[in-house]
Amino acid sequence: MADGGADAILAALRPVIDGLAATFGPTCEVVLHDYRRGEQSVVAVAGSVTGRKAGGALSEIGLAVLAQGDAAVNDINYMTRTPDGRLIKSSTMPLRDGAGHVFGALCVNIDVTALRQAGDLLTALAGTPPAQVPATTFSDDFDDVVDALIRAEEVARGKSVAGLTRVERLALLRVLDRRGVFAVRNAVPRVAERLGMSRSAVYADLAECRGTQDEIASGEGSR
Repeated sequence: MADGGADAILAALRPVIDGLAATFGPTCEVVLHDYRRGEQSVVAVAGSVTGRKAGGALSEIGLAVLAQGDAAVNDINYMTRTPDGRLIKSSTMPLRDGAGHVFGALCVNIDVTALRQAGDLLTALAGTPPAQVPATTFSDDFDDVVDALIRAEEVARGKSVAGLTRVERLALLRVLDRRGVFAVRNAVPRVAERLGMSRSAVYADLAECRGTQDEIASGEGSR
């Protein structure tokens, strides 16, 4: 990837995010990501909705972009929910360098909690239940994101990771892999710690999930 081209794009967008956030007011936040920075992908933040700062972590949404790689496309006006229950309308727009490779993203988050509460009240009066909104972990610490993904899988399976069989553990690793977790540098040690496994054991299980050890080495080591 031509870092110079990517760096120029990020430099050009820094003043843009301030203008966007100011245009939409105090309920708007614009986040600039550089995925080359690994878990600390947040380059700049304008506004304050998710509480993240420069040097903060990418969320499950960012992981999904990483998982799609260069096939990632704009995801506009989707709804998510913060851990404290606030409702956020977001748009994520992947950034590409001159060669077309995705290296980051521009994300717009608008807190629509008050508007959604009013809308849900009207919907309830009309007799239709409000739609459920998935939760997203917005944090400056990537460990929080990994923890949230693993907790969600524990809830889905009705048991803690400590009680998983080998087959269930492999299924869990496949889910984490599909969610883009292992596209982030140093994700394996974090997952290994939470599963009570050695790093080598996680690498071996990932190799089994993906098919070959070479694929693991090229996928994890090249990022």
